[in-house]
Amino acid sequence: MSALETAVADLMRDVAAKAIMPRYQSLSAGEIIEKAEDDVVTIADRESEAMLAEGLAKILPEAAIVGEESVHADASVMDRRGADLCWIIDPLDGTNNFAKGKPPFGIIIALAEKGETHAGWLWDPLQDRICFAERGKGAFVNGERIAARETGEDMPVAAISTIFMDEAQRHQVKQNIAPYFQLVDIPRCAAEQYPRLALGVNDVSVFQRTLAWDHAAGVLWLNEAGGRAARLDGSAYRPDQDGTGLLAAASPALWDKLAACIPD
Repeated sequence: MSALETAVADLMRDVAAKAIMPRYQSLSAGEIIEKAEDDVVTIADRESEAMLAEGLAKILPEAAIVGEESVHADASVMDRRGADLCWIIDPLDGTNNFAKGKPPFGIIIALAEKGETHAGWLWDPLQDRICFAERGKGAFVNGERIAARETGEDMPVAAISTIFMDEAQRHQVKQNIAPYFQLVDIPRCAAEQYPRLALGVNDVSVFQRTLAWDHAAGVLWLNEAGGRAARLDGSAYRPDQDGTGLLAAASPALWDKLAACIPD
């Protein structure tokens, strides 16, 4: 393990132990704040982000920092994503689950260079699982190199959320995708969904919202594992670019099968 990989992983474990796990299933009503419809933030999110930002600034002082909660407070923070070096932080992925006292949830960190993800970490404190990838060097789970695998089901398993889709998009899913895939519930946690795509639980997924803190690390990790994650038109996902729509799959062949079901 590289010094950088170890330092970030140790920071994530420490922050989870101090800011997140002590509040799991013990949040008071006043510690859960509604940011928007079906979107909440907790005191654990905010404390986690503050601690992560402080720790990451010590690891790479020259890197800009973009955190989910800092962007919520000041949208101009998003402009830092294209910096020479930039940390991208989801301090508590799966907040809705965490606020309800149920899994999954985790921490996601990506390191981008000039708008391209260079390294990514996805930490699940309940499963004691850390997924890590560095561009061009493979994907790992708890230090063991892994290769993405399909479920092997006769009808591939598709984890697709329609929460952020409009009615026309929901109709397209039912009409064009459902006949060829088994539709299953999503975990509402990218730190869990990306591992499901590589570890034989799900075969494909469609993401409507593609925010950098949710996807930069997972896209790199899945691609390094031999799966495929890309924009709907097949172009690479970049955390410094806005937009909607992202397809992810356990293999390039499954990505192609899913893409063929989505109208231009």
